[in-house]
Amino acid sequence: MKRVLILCFLGLAVTFAIAAADTPVTILRDGVTLTIAQEKRAEHIGNKLRCLVCQNETVENSQAGLAKQFRGIIRRRVVRGETNTQIVDFMVHRYGIFVLLKPPLIPLTWLLWFSPVIALLAGLMVVLIARRRRAPPSLPGLSEAERDRLKDILS
Repeated sequence: MKRVLILCFLGLAVTFAIAAADTPVTILRDGVTLTIAQEKRAEHIGNKLRCLVCQNETVENSQAGLAKQFRGIIRRRVVRGETNTQIVDFMVHRYGIFVLLKPPLIPLTWLLWFSPVIALLAGLMVVLIARRRRAPPSLPGLSEAERDRLKDILS
């Protein structure tokens, strides 16, 4: 029984050792060789940027050719040792503020940030104007003869 347990333990140890040996120290991605830490950092930056072709996907998730080029630019700059801020600033300078997945609240993006509120207020104004124009029709009062006749009809 002890021998079986020892063999199982040794088998697991060898399996883990082989798996650890297969874990790469560097990764080749988008034509750039990176360490695992650099790759994670590049993915983090790529998840902050929008694919200009797909527009609703991050650079990391998009399969568009432009997104692949963006990933290559990001990874080359990570390997050079640039900070995350420097890389994002470069991308914004080169491709415009629209490349950011969550653009900052600055005068240039006010319309983008406040357009839902503006649309809601415009919709409320349309509803209010439509209700005011559609005033209930005013009915003239009934004469005494008409009231008597109405009572006869209803009864």
